[in-house]
Amino acid sequence: MTTSTTTLKWADINVGDVVTPLEIPVTTTLIVAGAIASRDFMPVHHDRDFANKQGSPNLFMNILTTNGYCVRFLTDWAGPEAMVKNLSIRLGVPCFPDDPLRFTGSVTGKTEGKGGENFVEVTFKGANSLGDHVSGTAVLSLLDAALQRNEA
Repeated sequence: MTTSTTTLKWADINVGDVVTPLEIPVTTTLIVAGAIASRDFMPVHHDRDFANKQGSPNLFMNILTTNGYCVRFLTDWAGPEAMVKNLSIRLGVPCFPDDPLRFTGSVTGKTEGKGGENFVEVTFKGANSLGDHVSGTAVLSLLDAALQRNEA
């Protein structure tokens, strides 16, 4: 998937629209880098032997990395000027290396706001071969086209 370089217009989005799917190729490096970047030094996110001793078959992705990929999924679809105003997630199965994480979702609501700021609600999930790793809802803010032109 390629990242959108233009932001979607609120008026062009409809309830029921499918969000462009995103597949993340999960590697050991991605998991370790995400843990380091989020300053999560818990060994289960970078030390396979430690994770094995804790009963896990492998090291696994931390919640902050998962959050980041949820936001990426949403903004890759909506565009660079979309703002994630609310993100509510529930973790499910672990995310291990060499098991791609596939995000899917759809628009479940639209609200016209004040001052040109309008909102879109999206329900989504990120799944791998074990099931749903993450599921949730998000509210994105999209400025109306007239306001975007005035700011440019």
